[in-house]
Amino acid sequence: MSKKILVLGGDGFCGWPTALHLSQLGNDVMIVDNVSRRRIDAEMGAQSLTPISTIDVRLSSWKEASGNVIRYQYLDIAADYPRFAALIDRERPDAVVHFAEQRSAPFSMRGQVEKRYTVDNNVGGTHNLMVALVEADLDCHVVHLGTMGVYGYYGAGFEIPEGYLKVKIPDDDDILRDQEILFPTQPGSVYHMTKSLDQLLFQYYAHNDGVRVTDLHQGIVWGTQTQETRLHPALMNRFDYEGEYGTVLNRFLVEAAIGHPLTIHGTGGQTRAFIHIEDTVRCVELAIANPPSRGDRVKILNQAAETLRVRDLAELVSEVTGATVNFVPNPRKEADENDLKVSNATFRGLGLHPILLTDALFAETLEISNRYADRVDRSQIRARSAWNRSRRAAMDEPDRATLEVEPRPSVEGERR
Repeated sequence: MSKKILVLGGDGFCGWPTALHLSQLGNDVMIVDNVSRRRIDAEMGAQSLTPISTIDVRLSSWKEASGNVIRYQYLDIAADYPRFAALIDRERPDAVVHFAEQRSAPFSMRGQVEKRYTVDNNVGGTHNLMVALVEADLDCHVVHLGTMGVYGYYGAGFEIPEGYLKVKIPDDDDILRDQEILFPTQPGSVYHMTKSLDQLLFQYYAHNDGVRVTDLHQGIVWGTQTQETRLHPALMNRFDYEGEYGTVLNRFLVEAAIGHPLTIHGTGGQTRAFIHIEDTVRCVELAIANPPSRGDRVKILNQAAETLRVRDLAELVSEVTGATVNFVPNPRKEADENDLKVSNATFRGLGLHPILLTDALFAETLEISNRYADRVDRSQIRARSAWNRSRRAAMDEPDRATLEVEPRPSVEGERR
């Protein structure tokens, strides 16, 4: 059954292929975006590895390739509440997919301007959405793209459940009572902190006003293209590789393509969750099709296919490309080594069979890295945002700035 769906932040890396996918399924899709990601690129003097068409060309090309129409509204949902509220009331969507947040941890730690912008934009936009839905008296399902980063990067020592933790709490008579609480957050950056605050906003409005919310705690997205973005050259998705927005895998692939050493921050023992962009759009589809009932608590799903240590990911890339590996100072304040075990039982139960790194790592992403290697700006590769003064000092040491740090020996059996 066709739905009317607003995709907030639909011009971005995850939002664009999601909007196309939902449109291809026959839904009435409107993108709401202020193209802030493009503006940030211009401010940083950076660009996507892949050439990105204007939003108007993208939308006309989608109509040409698919016969479907995606409508577009230029709007800053965090800064212009009156227009946003009027849009919600006028359109009265069945579902809102919320991607309209500054999504980079390093960018959020770049300086005071970026920290404040990330909080104002992300938390303000989420709260404006909740208020607008309540004021419109609209029974609408919100699907929000969260992050695995709310769980922290220090290791729990057990499989992290989907959002809620079963605990035993002693009452006044010291009798243990079973409770289920929101999993304690340990945000690893200002960006991750905003996602943690989003969780509290959702909990409140679901409980107080019956807003239906599904919060997707997503891992690092890899891959670039989806079935829909391949239909026309102008539909090409973003490929960020630079130090602020580039994910670790994209950075490794670009470094390999241009003969640059793979740069592992710290020991490389940080375990991260990964998911392919095709599975991201599929998970959003499944989430929309399986909403919580009105009055239910927030449905929290872990949107991840697998976990892998950073140094093991580098080894995978190195084995195929022959790239050398260098260990460089870690700009982040995090554990040198951590485990990360997460449950993704709900999506698997709904029929998701995720693409794994070993299945398709080089079928597309490495090919794209090589095809557009001439667009790489080497000066943008190095991470520049430090989490605090001590991390900044380590990054600025002259001997390390050249990236000539001795590799850490691999440990047998560490690959996950």
